[in-house]
Amino acid sequence: MNHFLDIHKTGVSDLRGMIDSAKAVKNARNGLPKGALDADQPLKDRMVALIFEKPSTRTRVSFDVGVRQMGGQTMVLSGKEMQLGHGETIADTARVLSRYVDMIMIRTFEEQVLLELAEYSDVPVINGLTDRTHPCQIMADILTYEEHRGSIAGKKVVWSGDGNNVCASFLHAAGQFGFDVTFTGPQVLDPEQEFVDLARSKGAKVEIERDPVKAVQGADLVVTDTWVSMHDAQSARERRHNQLRPYQVNDELMAHAKPDALFMHCLPAHRDEEATSAVMDGAHSVVFDEAENRLHAQKAVMRWCIGA
Repeated sequence: MNHFLDIHKTGVSDLRGMIDSAKAVKNARNGLPKGALDADQPLKDRMVALIFEKPSTRTRVSFDVGVRQMGGQTMVLSGKEMQLGHGETIADTARVLSRYVDMIMIRTFEEQVLLELAEYSDVPVINGLTDRTHPCQIMADILTYEEHRGSIAGKKVVWSGDGNNVCASFLHAAGQFGFDVTFTGPQVLDPEQEFVDLARSKGAKVEIERDPVKAVQGADLVVTDTWVSMHDAQSARERRHNQLRPYQVNDELMAHAKPDALFMHCLPAHRDEEATSAVMDGAHSVVFDEAENRLHAQKAVMRWCIGA
């Protein structure tokens, strides 16, 4: 049994195996109807609990479809239904769910909820997102980059904006997959130093550059995310917009990256805020390939969790 909690907690060879598996799974579906089952059914007769304490579109649909394509069934549970840690303890919830289901995916706020669920669960637990990290998204991003440009090893990834949970998982991945990261954004929104230090300790070059034009020079991949979280108050939203407006990804900024640089955004996007529609829909953008690849990457993660 394997938990998939964060990229830096998973072995390099296992991560590479998941990316290769995702490529194979995706290729095997070429020409099949979207609702068709995979030829291989590793989740046949298995039940997967999908727990959402946060709203979700891509995570919910991609995990649900992925489980079904691999022959399994899903049980979708909301935070309101579960009330994790507000009545029954998280540990007891984990023990109970382990008696009913074969795997658990959770999208939650506090990282500690994920960690405690995994500690007491007898079935694999997958991190669908926490306030600190988003590893499944970055597995899809690496799959997407390598489909378009080959190995991501040695490449320069530039993160523009808020050093949030997605940025954190990019830093985790830098150390495991061997690419470099430049962060450009206001100092108050820098990524956690712990994540920066971890990437550097594994040989990745991590730089902080306040000037976005300088930051993207030589970039192979430029990435951004929403400036505000879904639960931020209005005052926080206004402050974030003022802080991050200089870091908008637009055609002028992309012109300073490599001519064949890719642009990614994990979606949902607030168009013409963190990135312009011209970039989102332009030649550099692979945002919808990236969204599709959540399905294939997460299927590979689930297969790894059960040793299939």
